[in-house]
Amino acid sequence: MKKLKVVLAATIVLGLLAGCGAKPASNGTSTGSNANAVDDTSPIKLTWFDKNTGDAFDNPVAKAIIEKTGVTVEIQQPTGNPLEKLNLMLASNDLPDVLLIDRGSDIMNKYIASGAVIPLNDLIDQYAPNITKMYGDTLKKTRSEDGKNYYLANWYGLEQYPVFGFLMRMDILKELGVGDKVNNGEPFTAQEFEDLLVKFKENYPTIDGKPSIPMTLNGEDIGSVQWTFKGMFGLKPFYEVDGELKKDIRDPRYLEMMQFINSLYNKGLIDKEWATLKTKQYEQKIAAGNVFATANASWNVGSPNTLLKADAPEGANAEERQLYQYKVLGPGVSADQTTYGPKSSLGWDGVMISKTNKDPVRTIKMLDFLASEEGQYLLMWGVEGEHWDMKDGKHVPRQEVLDAFTKDWDEASKSTGIRKWTWVIKNGPGSDGTPYDLIGRYKSDPTTDLAIKNLADTSYDTAPYDNLGPAGGTPEAIMDQKVNETINKYYLKMALAPSEDQVVELYNTMMKEVEAAGLSKLEKVYNENYQSRLELWK
Repeated sequence: MKKLKVVLAATIVLGLLAGCGAKPASNGTSTGSNANAVDDTSPIKLTWFDKNTGDAFDNPVAKAIIEKTGVTVEIQQPTGNPLEKLNLMLASNDLPDVLLIDRGSDIMNKYIASGAVIPLNDLIDQYAPNITKMYGDTLKKTRSEDGKNYYLANWYGLEQYPVFGFLMRMDILKELGVGDKVNNGEPFTAQEFEDLLVKFKENYPTIDGKPSIPMTLNGEDIGSVQWTFKGMFGLKPFYEVDGELKKDIRDPRYLEMMQFINSLYNKGLIDKEWATLKTKQYEQKIAAGNVFATANASWNVGSPNTLLKADAPEGANAEERQLYQYKVLGPGVSADQTTYGPKSSLGWDGVMISKTNKDPVRTIKMLDFLASEEGQYLLMWGVEGEHWDMKDGKHVPRQEVLDAFTKDWDEASKSTGIRKWTWVIKNGPGSDGTPYDLIGRYKSDPTTDLAIKNLADTSYDTAPYDNLGPAGGTPEAIMDQKVNETINKYYLKMALAPSEDQVVELYNTMMKEVEAAGLSKLEKVYNENYQSRLELWK
């Protein structure tokens, strides 16, 4: 989703209300009782670590934030590895005022455990009514084991929106005789999907002089391949039996999935070169016009779809000459059991206030403004009267803004500030029904509209399962790494095996190796962490 730029840059907004005569105590809480009496928009600068953007805080959205709050932000973006920079800052105690860190990561845990960032609970209770309202139960779910909140989740809230799916050329689907399923939202069975691949290969041995390819996959993005096929078979990050979590490879459907992939491959229905394809090669293959299907997130085929559409022959329907996303059901899997839409309601990363921040009260007030509905529309839609207008009680974007993003996303975001600063973003619609994410959700296209129709109902929350593994630096962490490396190694071996019998043999060998690597011990860790999390969320 970050490829979609769903996770771009950051912005900061300083508090609407700041203490008059009250000084923040060392723990970030105010010692005064009248801290909200007077708005404080006096100039203040906050340093901010954000790996996603290095832009100066001077575009129209940034200027509006400064005018509203008095806060100027100095972005500290690393030129090298962000993780190395975070570790260096932690070791040297040279900390910025605010940090945007990957949620649940080892480095975030290090910052919390070392006391490098402060708890936000008292600050939120006293100064952040918008955060309390907008985040709701999310604040319970982002608590650490000590019951305190050390970060504000970013891109939080579960939304029904498609992620992975099987993409097929609509024009070819019609030519293959399944026009009734082209846009009615009805899924394909596994057999129907396979029959389409076979029929395509038979009807189109070559296209424009090139051998036709029923389906290709991105070998450089194995994750998208895996999660698409897992979605087809209803697999989740863990296989749950009587409330106990097991690694997903123990699910009987996992082996069925691998046998299905292998069967398509050995029947010549999957590109023989797919495992070695880099992203650019994969996109070039699709754009060449001789590929019928793939398995991926829809935004990952945006570039080849654009080229397919542009190269449509005269008189052809250019919109239909694109890959559209569909739901395919694994054998014995019902439509409501598919899991194509894994997403965490707790978002991608978290905003944290460092212990060296000299004014945590104004910082939390700034974040409270950004988290408010007014702040969300400013960050994601831009400035009212310049980028959008309020008409009949609804936010309405100006056409020139939409056109600018269509022409050049990066330049439009840089010049307007829209979607440039994404720090406490909430998924979903505002009170008037328009989505907070203007560019990602308001402006749609036929491929996205059909993906929503076909796959939005496959969304599920991965938050309960996120980061259940052992703590970094422990012996169990090494086991976890070994187990995952083994699974990834055997995934390709099974997918490319010469026969289905060998898939079973390889699967059994894999299970022996992961068991020897400590899988059962790891599953105890997963379940302990899982139960602790559920208890913490009460």
